[in-house]
Amino acid sequence: MKPNTGIKTLWAELLPYEFKQRIEECPVVYLPLGLCEPHGQVSAFGLDTIKAEWLCLEAARQAGGIVAPSMGYHIHETGYHAGWLEQTVGEQQPHMTAMPPGIYLSFFLYQLRAFVNAGFKAVVVISGHSGGNQADLRKAADLFMKYVPVQVWVRSDPELVEGLYEGDHAGKYELSQLMHIRPDLVDMSAKRYEELPDYGGRLAIGADALEANAEWGRAIMEACLNRLCSEVSRMKEEAERTIVKQDVPYSTIESVLKELMQSTGEWVTASPWNGQAAVSEHSRWKPYEYYRPT
Repeated sequence: MKPNTGIKTLWAELLPYEFKQRIEECPVVYLPLGLCEPHGQVSAFGLDTIKAEWLCLEAARQAGGIVAPSMGYHIHETGYHAGWLEQTVGEQQPHMTAMPPGIYLSFFLYQLRAFVNAGFKAVVVISGHSGGNQADLRKAADLFMKYVPVQVWVRSDPELVEGLYEGDHAGKYELSQLMHIRPDLVDMSAKRYEELPDYGGRLAIGADALEANAEWGRAIMEACLNRLCSEVSRMKEEAERTIVKQDVPYSTIESVLKELMQSTGEWVTASPWNGQAAVSEHSRWKPYEYYRPT
């Protein structure tokens, strides 16, 4: 994540008195989520993380709050991801920062605990990686809120503009976003590497990638930001009425996690989508098609 310029909003950069002042003004913390995964030959691996960070930083500047350290790892490979990888990447090594669902959701719950114990009364989670992962994060967040009286709001960036723009993977939508916020990380001329041996081929690039442009990306990101800031304003008002009486102990998270693990068969990231073609028996992704933690 780039350092703040102007108003300081990054938790990692705040001095103690600055943290205290910002949290008193707005007790909302933002958690940007993403990962490194291929977005064609033309785009940086970290697109998902970069756009989530941008949205959180801009929202904190406009609506208040503090931006927590980014999580540059995400659920991948398992469930529907396995078939998607076979179809869009093949048997190439995709160079991803992928985590299994059980480990990731467990860590997420302990992140929520850290936020509450630091004094926050509302948590905004923005995931630049979507497709279904956000549903499992919401399941974990909903269970957490049963035990702890705080707000946790989880959305992927396409959900912020649902009905206005349609999200994709490394197509017009995503590449336009990156062209707007980090044009230095998109090189459409690198598409030529698709044809060269040992470079990985298309690497999951979208069919309409060549239609991407910075102006389209600006419109998408502004719409995402408007929706996000509106939600933060609502959460800030509700947070003023929230009272957390004591720190959250490990035992509470262990109880939440135990309940969450009882529903692994319902996790979106644990199984293929309905109607999704089975992964080939010979594929490197076959072992991850169904995730059942031991």
